[in-house]
Amino acid sequence: MTIQPEQALENNLLIQLSKLGYKQVIIKDETTLLLNLKSQLELHNKATLSDNDFRQILNFINKGNVFERAKILRDRVPYVDKSGEHRTIELINQIHWCQNQFQVTQQISVEGKYKNRYDVTILINGLPLVQIELKRRGLELKEAFKQTDRYSIHSYGAGQGLFQFIQLFVISNGVNTKYYANAPLKDRSFKQTFYWSDTKNKLITQLSEFADIFLEPCHVSKMITKYVVLNESQKTLMVLRPYQFYAVEAIIEQVKTTPKFGYIWHTTGSGKTLTSFKTAQILTNLPQVHKVVFVVDRKDLDYQTTKEFNSFSKGSIDGTNDTNTLVRQLAGDNKLIVTTIQKLNTAITKVRHLSKLEKLKNQRIIFIFDECHRSQFGKTHADIKEFFEGAQLFGFTGTPIFPENAGTNAYGKRTTDMLFEECLHKYVITDAIRDENVLKFSVEYISTFKKKENILDINVEAIDEEEVMNAPQRLNNVVDYILANHGRKTHSRFFTSIFCVSSVPTLIEYYQLFQQKKEAGEHQLKVATIFSYGANVDLIDSGEEFEDDWEEGGLDMAADVGREHYIPMGRKHPREYLDEFMADYNATHSTNYNTRDSRLFYQYYNDIADRVKKKQIDILLVVNMFLTGFDSKALNTLYVDKNLKFHGLIQAYSRTNRILDELKSQGNIVCFRNLKPATDDAITLFSNITAKDEIIMQPYEDYVEKFQVAVSKLLEIVPTVDCVNELPSEMEKLEFIKAFRELMRLKNVMGTFTEFEFDDLVMSEQDFEDYKSKYLDIYDSSKKPGKEKVSILNDVDFELELIHRDEINVSYILKLLANLKDAAPEDQEKQKKAIVELIVGESQLRSKRELIEKFINQTLPVIEDSEDIPEEFLNFWTKERIEALKKLSAEEGLDTDKLEQVIGDFIYTEKEPLRDDIIGMLNSRPGLKERKTIAERVKSKIMDFVETFINGVSAAA
Repeated sequence: MTIQPEQALENNLLIQLSKLGYKQVIIKDETTLLLNLKSQLELHNKATLSDNDFRQILNFINKGNVFERAKILRDRVPYVDKSGEHRTIELINQIHWCQNQFQVTQQISVEGKYKNRYDVTILINGLPLVQIELKRRGLELKEAFKQTDRYSIHSYGAGQGLFQFIQLFVISNGVNTKYYANAPLKDRSFKQTFYWSDTKNKLITQLSEFADIFLEPCHVSKMITKYVVLNESQKTLMVLRPYQFYAVEAIIEQVKTTPKFGYIWHTTGSGKTLTSFKTAQILTNLPQVHKVVFVVDRKDLDYQTTKEFNSFSKGSIDGTNDTNTLVRQLAGDNKLIVTTIQKLNTAITKVRHLSKLEKLKNQRIIFIFDECHRSQFGKTHADIKEFFEGAQLFGFTGTPIFPENAGTNAYGKRTTDMLFEECLHKYVITDAIRDENVLKFSVEYISTFKKKENILDINVEAIDEEEVMNAPQRLNNVVDYILANHGRKTHSRFFTSIFCVSSVPTLIEYYQLFQQKKEAGEHQLKVATIFSYGANVDLIDSGEEFEDDWEEGGLDMAADVGREHYIPMGRKHPREYLDEFMADYNATHSTNYNTRDSRLFYQYYNDIADRVKKKQIDILLVVNMFLTGFDSKALNTLYVDKNLKFHGLIQAYSRTNRILDELKSQGNIVCFRNLKPATDDAITLFSNITAKDEIIMQPYEDYVEKFQVAVSKLLEIVPTVDCVNELPSEMEKLEFIKAFRELMRLKNVMGTFTEFEFDDLVMSEQDFEDYKSKYLDIYDSSKKPGKEKVSILNDVDFELELIHRDEINVSYILKLLANLKDAAPEDQEKQKKAIVELIVGESQLRSKRELIEKFINQTLPVIEDSEDIPEEFLNFWTKERIEALKKLSAEEGLDTDKLEQVIGDFIYTEKEPLRDDIIGMLNSRPGLKERKTIAERVKSKIMDFVETFINGVSAAA
């Protein structure tokens, strides 16, 4: 047999799981699932539960969404026994995770909106905590992923909602196997599904090998109890990836067995904050650990890390606003502390603090240093080791310091190995790109000179003279290039960018150029900037660079020094320029920032960070700020006009390569400097030069060739556009979908290259658009409910984000509402008007206009966070739908339950209800003469109800 059927795959998996220690049970429906749950809870808790006890337990756990049930799972469940005594039971043993009851079953049927049967379910203490969805070999893994989404919509919440306790999904086609956490549908993405691997990052993709390791009872239980994180701020579940798991386990083992130091080398963008949080959380629960101190090297990261740690576990830490607060926390009961290295250094070197900290000198304190390549190479490292004699130090870095990239200070050249002794786990950039956890870089080197300017027309890689680089004409050329190409780099401003330059004087020149061209009507981009300044820096006309890595001390910025100190002889200080630029920012975003004190400056910094993430800033102009430690999935382009090397280069490039969706296919790096040798050197140091093709996108010409091959494959299936109409079956349509989807992916990548033109391709733009129309036609038809069986196209990912066609439905309106909520006040009324006009112009939205306007006017203003809009809209829509159903029942005298049944049948079959069905709903049977009129009127109201409340809304929900 060349293709293994799903049933054979399923049966083989059950045999394997039984050998691993799972007890195989036959559970066909919710009734037998509940009976099994009762017996398993009794067995696990060594208790006997009466029917009344069990009813209480079911009532207690049958509430809330997936996130709320994940919290219930990890808590004890109360009930009152027949003698009136208050008791509790445990749903899962989190301390001794192997000491749970493990079962496996297959083909459980649950009927909700539709009846579904699930392939393989792992039960722990009777609760379905792991769902495994299988597809036969040769089918895309995405189909299994989409199927679990359908189950979530159609049936997981039915009955007692026990399937909403699922913590992990596993999807496999035999040769490829991935896992992911059970997040809300709006947060799920195939990009957030993961392969398992070994400690050396070798992928384990075969189902049988994956099952032996990942699904082994103790391991899967450990993943659920220790390595699933409940993100409080986003109300979602997250699960650690394998390299994160191994890093945490390595540090835990080090702490348990040895006082030695160690560091984790995980490439930038691979989820280091989650790894360090989980490490800190587990360490604080070890009896031998007195405290865990997480150390960052900038005040903005102090705030950001505290916020993120508390999002993972509400109230887990308090920030250390100043050194006195840090000292109180160190001397007090706080088990987990986040602080800056500057405050920590002050605490242990200032005499006034030493007496309070003396008792900690020999305590087992674990220090975890974030971005340890930056903060640990001065005197502070020695001071910490000397003061905290019982301390154990661990570092996290995406770019370690080696002899090749080590700087020199009073202590000589010091490397990460010298300071932290041993690399406990490594996950480098090539690993992350291979696993699709970060994107490749597309690096372009742009020449900004012309021969007529009397400057040699040399390649940009060979230019590095500062005088030449800062020539006014060259700066103007750079700005013109950015304005001409920003749209294609950012997919028509769907993404955002950073522009980093060599010095503050140069930044000021660039900012003024952007503003001048904006005032002249040459662009409408929103450009913002931020840079540090100080009391004693040279004035602007000196041409010196005066911004170094931003540390906490830089936040003071001489804010209290009078203006008269800055303007001797009429020359401007950088602070004067920054105030002017902040005034532009205030006018654009209706804010009120200035440089009067460090607090306002810090708020300005955080506001910029927030607006970049929300795509309210097109270009952020910086010298050094935001080039490390800043994460934004919406950022896809870095313009570079400064010299970067080694870890600084990789860190800066990595601002662009966070995974988001299919549209974001790479991080774009546009270099106006001699960075090609530096890029090669950095890749060589942090992976190896042979891996360059794995990290840097191929040249434009290579993608043109790939497109030509893809066109040939497409034409083998459909030689002409009209041939798409004649595809005989869904299997042939599926082949067309896959072939054209590959064309879209390639065109999406090529479109970001400066030189892209359709004339370079073997297919004309018109033919591409015609094939795209047919592709969308198949998509539209596949989403209609099947009359007899579920279409195989239902679970195909059409990757519509690659198509610049916004489907005008409620889901699209929700995106516009999110933009409206986040818009500046002066833009809101204009956007609101545009949304209303859009609704009027779209036939499928006209029936929803009144309700959407009601939501905009009444509910939207009281929603605090735009991310909550989909959930609040769903709640609003559900309430309105229920009220409309009641109104329809009352007006026509209908049995509500029968009405719901008729509407449900119509939605599923797309067959209009029969007259007898409608008459059967009436509470009082009409005479023969009235039946036809009444039936037609009620049917019309049912059709209007479905058009208003159902059609086009499910995608939004």
